[in-house]
Parts: sequence; structure tokens; C-alpha cells
Amino acid sequence: MKRFAGMSLALLLAAALLSVPAVTAAPKQFEGVTVNMLTFTGPQIAEPLQRRGPAFGKLTGAKINVVTVPFSDLYQKILTDMATGTNSFQAFVFAPQWMADYVTAGYLEDVTNRINADKALQWNDIAPFFRDFSATFGGRTYTIPLDGDFQMVYYRSDLLKQAGLKPPATWADYLKIAQTFHGKDLNGDGKPDFGSCIAKKRNAQSYWMVWSVAAGFLQAKGTSEGSFFDLDTFKPLTNNEAFAEALRVYVETGKYGPPDELNWDVGDSRGGFTSGRCALSIDWGDIGTLAIDPKTSKVQDKVGAVILPGTSRVLDRKSGTLVACSTTTCPFAVNGINHAPFAAFGGWSGGINKAAPAKVKDAAYAFLSYMSQPAQANKDVTIGITGFNPYRSSQFKNTALWTKAGMSQAAARNYLGAIQASLQSPNMVLDLRIPQNQRYQQVVLDTAIAKLLAKEINIQQAMKEIFDGWEAITNELGRDKQLAAYKASLGVKR
Repeated sequence: MKRFAGMSLALLLAAALLSVPAVTAAPKQFEGVTVNMLTFTGPQIAEPLQRRGPAFGKLTGAKINVVTVPFSDLYQKILTDMATGTNSFQAFVFAPQWMADYVTAGYLEDVTNRINADKALQWNDIAPFFRDFSATFGGRTYTIPLDGDFQMVYYRSDLLKQAGLKPPATWADYLKIAQTFHGKDLNGDGKPDFGSCIAKKRNAQSYWMVWSVAAGFLQAKGTSEGSFFDLDTFKPLTNNEAFAEALRVYVETGKYGPPDELNWDVGDSRGGFTSGRCALSIDWGDIGTLAIDPKTSKVQDKVGAVILPGTSRVLDRKSGTLVACSTTTCPFAVNGINHAPFAAFGGWSGGINKAAPAKVKDAAYAFLSYMSQPAQANKDVTIGITGFNPYRSSQFKNTALWTKAGMSQAAARNYLGAIQASLQSPNMVLDLRIPQNQRYQQVVLDTAIAKLLAKEINIQQAMKEIFDGWEAITNELGRDKQLAAYKASLGVKR
């Protein structure tokens, strides 16, 4: 600076401005990068992706283009896009159980190393079950969980209190409560309402609902026993007295449901419950948060949630008969009732197309991490329309998240307690995660149940159709291979 000695400060600054180029903002990390992300037609699940995409774009420069298709088309749309090499989509938010097909074919990006280096994601805060079942396959990580799913029963706490009834502990209790309130005006609009509302629409998500009823009849000796197939023969557990009883219960719920229940998807059953028209429902965690929305809910602080009801009789796998619960047949029973909470679906998760360009994969990962980080996720799981339910350990512990969203302390403890009871149950039922599970469930099971509910076939015919259909798939793919995959899927971390 000695050569500027004697110059005035003003002249010095002027000289600097003339000699130094103007400083421009540094380019954003993913400027010009577009990520096409496929998920299902919402608003749930798609809504938070669409809402947060622009904010992520402002931070990074990336454009997140969310494309949606009906749920019934999602599995095949993802598979076809990658298998044909079309690769129109670089990221997907989908059912984690479908990883069995996408990973073994080499289509999904392994994100293990990215996650290990990603402190912002706070990976260890994601509950072990969701880190394992929803994200991991063959010891490597392929998806980032955005949601946690367990099915529960919701009930109108005000109605049960007025009638002196307890929440349903068994499916017999469920039917009794449904019968008690069916046909009564439950929301004060002068119209008769419904004892039970369950999403039963074909080609939607209803095949998980029927398994929520069946699970407790089929699995009693712990998670590793499984509920879908015999562990020795890999024969389906769908042609026996226990499954017949579960189907009888499921069909009977229709006596106390809306007349067009066979056309109800989850959006309909949730809307029916929050509008005060339903005394009971089976659902994931969504009703709990939808019920606190002051704009749409008529049941604020009138909602209870409980672990899935159970049964005092369970399947004896050797004889195919129903037998009474005992310390031997139902070692995890509570008051003689076998509960088997169903981790249906497992929770929506995001994965990346391995064939995408490197920079696009970087942007896709960054967006999925951003969505799952506590700053975003802790808010989204409390908003009913997102379809995202709690999956981080901290989300179960911090009731302030839920009271701030509009739940009372009592409601928050009840809601989170029902999910935690399911998550911590030693008899939790895992969803099917074997090659081509979509064909077993979304095609064969869904079709037979829809025909049963429509009275096109009876219970015995439905059981045979499911059994034969599952056997045909198994014989095509290889029994030993499928059995090995099934056994491997039952050893999740808890």
C-alpha cells in the first residue's frame, strides 16, 4: 500500500472500483439441473414434494419436476421406465417393499456412502425399523425414508365415552361398536351415519386393509414367524379356518359401512371420518393429523387411536384350524388377546435411478435428504394432507411438535402411543417384501377380495383363488428362491 501514500481515501476507493471487476453471485450448486421425480397422484405424498421443490430450487438452483400417476400404475410405471432404458425419471417416491424388484435388477442407486457422509440427514434419528425395512436391501441402503406406516384403528372417543364403551381390543369388539352406532346421526347434520368406514376400492390401496384384519389370526409367535407363507413349505396361509374367519369379519364390517364403500379409497374414508360420519376406521397415521385441521375436521379432540384389534383364536399351521390362545399358541398375547400390528406398506421412501447422469443423481439425493431432514420432516409429519406419518425417533418423543400443530397433549400421547405400541410389538407383522410382491398382493389378493366384497364369489372361493394365484407365481419364480427371500425379509432390526 506504500505506493498509494498521499492519496485521499476517496481517490483510493475510486481507483479500486475502476481496477477490480464487479463481484457476481456464485452459481448455485445445481443450477440448470432438472430432476424428474415420479410418485402417485395425491394430494398426499405428492403435496409436500411439490410444495418444497421450489424452496429447494431457490437454495440450490435445481428444478424438481414432480410427476404423478394413479397408485395402481406406479409400480409398473417405475419398472418399465428403468427396464426399457427410457429413464424419463431420475428419482422415485414409492413403496419400499418394491425394492426387491428394482434393486435385484440393478436399477436403483446405492446411496449407502452418501448417507454415511450426510450429517444433515441425521440418519440415526430415523427409527431402526424404517432404516432397515424401508431403506435397506441386502445390507446396502437404497432409499431415504420420508414416512412411517402402521395401520391402526381410529374411533370416536366422544361417542364411546357417551355409550360407556371401551376402544376395541378384538375384532368382535370392533363389530359390536360399529353396530351400536351405525345408522345414527354422528355429526349433528340430521342424517344417519356409519359404524365403520374402510377404504375398499379395487385397484387402490385396500388390500392392506384386509390384511390388517387377517394378521392377528395368522401370526402369533413373533415377527419372524411371518403372516403370509408357511416357513417350511412356502405354501400361502390363505386357505384355512383362520383366514376364513378374518374374511368373515372383513365382509361383516360392510354391514355397518356406507352403501358405496366398495368405491371408497383412503381419501374417502379419511374424509368420512373427519367429517364426523364414521364411528370407526382402519388407516395409517393420517387420520390423526387430518382430524386437527380446523378447516375441514368436525372431530377435533374427539378421536382416539389404538393398536389393531386382535383375536383370542389363532391359526394352528399344522392342522389349518383355529385354536384358542394360550401361553404356547400366543406367547405375546395381552389379556388372552393376540395382537399383530401390521406395518402395512412400510412408509413412502425416495430412491434414485442408477442410470441418471451423475450431477442429476447428486441433485436428486440432495432433495430427498432435504425432504427427510428434521427441519422439513418434523413439520410435514404433523400436516394431514402430506400423507407423511412419524418415522424419526425424535418425532415420537417431542410432543411439542404435535401440540403446536393443534393436538391436545392427551390426543398427542394417544396418537403417538398407538404407533409406538405397534412399532415396539414383538408380534409386529411385516409387509411382504419378496420378488414380485406386487403381483401377489396388488393383483391376485386385491382382485379376489374385490370379487368377494362384490358378492361375485364366496369366502371359500376367494381363499382358493388367492391360494392358487400365489402358488402359480411361486412356481413360476421358483419356490426355494422365494422362500429364501421371504425368510431373509423377516429378520428386520427393531
